Amino acid sequence: MGWFGRKKKNENGTLDRASDNADQRHLTEFIKTRTGVEAYIEPRTNVTATTVMLIAHDGEWTRRRVEGPEGAFALGRKHNVPVYEVAKTGYPQRKRDFDARRKLERQRRS
Repeated sequence: MGWFGRKKKNENGTLDRASDNADQRHLTEFIKTRTGVEAYIEPRTNVTATTVMLIAHDGEWTRRRVEGPEGAFALGRKHNVPVYEVAKTGYPQRKRDFDARRKLERQRRS
C-alpha cells in the first residue's frame, strides 16, 4: 500500500475481517470453561464487524466477531447463554470492576 492508499471495505461493509471458525471455537471454549456467562452484542460499525462480548460471573470477558446479531443469538441458544444488546442494556458492573482490578494489578507490577 502506498502512502495515500486506502483500505477497501469487505463484503460486510466494514474494514474488518469476517467471523471465522477460530472465533467460534474461542467463544465456545470461553463458555464451557467459565460459569455465569452472558453475551452482549456489539453492533457493526464502519470499521468493525458485529462482535459479541462474553462476560463471566467474575467479570472476566472476551470479545470476538460473529455473523451479525443472528449469529450471537444462535450462539446463545446453542449454549443456553442469555444474550443482550449492549446498546440497550450497557455492560454489567462486574465487567467494569474486573477491568479496574486488572488495571490496578498492572500498576502495582510496574
